[in-house]
Amino acid sequence: MVNDMAIYGYSRVSDRTQNLSIQEEALRAAGCEVIRSEKVSGTSMNNRDELRNLLDFIREGDELVITRIDRLARSILDLHMIVEELEAKGATLRATEQPISTGDAASKAFLSMLGVFAEFETNLRRERQMEGILKAKASGKYKGRKQSIDRDRVKQLKAQGMGASKIAAELGIARASVYRVLEEEVA
Repeated sequence: MVNDMAIYGYSRVSDRTQNLSIQEEALRAAGCEVIRSEKVSGTSMNNRDELRNLLDFIREGDELVITRIDRLARSILDLHMIVEELEAKGATLRATEQPISTGDAASKAFLSMLGVFAEFETNLRRERQMEGILKAKASGKYKGRKQSIDRDRVKQLKAQGMGASKIAAELGIARASVYRVLEEEVA
């Protein structure tokens, strides 16, 4: 038996400085009764608590609405897993800005193509970023993250007879980091 259909919206941006209001407004206009939003990367399903809540809660006959496919997933694997989960529950997916829905074969095919392009865009961006970092390193403009552990101080405290736990507490670092520095000393 199909319950009264509910329309749920999901919006996402990658960065805390970005604004969700345009997506949320479009989702309200699409009839979404509940909208869950988050500011987190879409490159994986990790830390996507609001999406996970929606997927856990959605029921047969319900619809999940997004503005664009890249707001839902940036990898074809994640996209297919989400779609499969929705279909297994008897729920559908629809995008407001793209002609996709899981309701018919043509839309499903277009959905898969858009997923491939979203993943391709992510991979291109990652490649460009790495090229930029390598170029900056080669020119001496980028030296990486500043070391947060004072290795000399770790060694000094150890030489004074202090144990790893006390060194970690003294310097405000993890005990594993203390062991790593001490192992480097031995090697």
